[in-house]
Amino acid sequence: MNLRKKVEDGLAESAFVKLLLMQRQAAVIEEIGVRLTKVLKAGRTVFLFGNGGSAADAQHIAAELEARFLRERRALPCHALTTNTSTLTAIGNDYGYERTFARQLEAYARRGDAAIGISTSGNSANVLEAMKTAKKLGVTRIGLTNEKGGKLKGVVDLCLRVPSTDTQRVQECHMAVGHILCDIIESSMFG
Repeated sequence: MNLRKKVEDGLAESAFVKLLLMQRQAAVIEEIGVRLTKVLKAGRTVFLFGNGGSAADAQHIAAELEARFLRERRALPCHALTTNTSTLTAIGNDYGYERTFARQLEAYARRGDAAIGISTSGNSANVLEAMKTAKKLGVTRIGLTNEKGGKLKGVVDLCLRVPSTDTQRVQECHMAVGHILCDIIESSMFG
């Protein structure tokens, strides 16, 4: 096994997918950044959620906005719905796993907020259920998914579709986009 080739191929593939993402989805990323900035400028909250690696991405993005990304500034109201194990297990037990994020949105989300659902397949039942609830509540719905978009693309206001179906490449791009969105928000709000 040629480990150096494995390293080089992995990095080249990752870079290529990001280049395609820039060419095909830059306008979508910009629009998501504009919408999130409006939500936060209005004093509303951004909620993020996903499963597995996407849960980690949701938490990472929320932390960058709650704490700080590149600039010293006030904290921004962002909340990852993946962090409270007591809530997740209680809802999962009492209402079913597909309600884990929807039930939390029912508790906290209000008209004018934004919900970001992250799903590499676009078919995660609990992400889809949360988007149905977000719509009822008047919450802006944003999806981050793969090139096919799954069912998620049909239930959100804006859908970022990474031009790949390889889960690791999709997740790498979701995190890169998360950082870009944080930069857009901070630049727009705090100069």
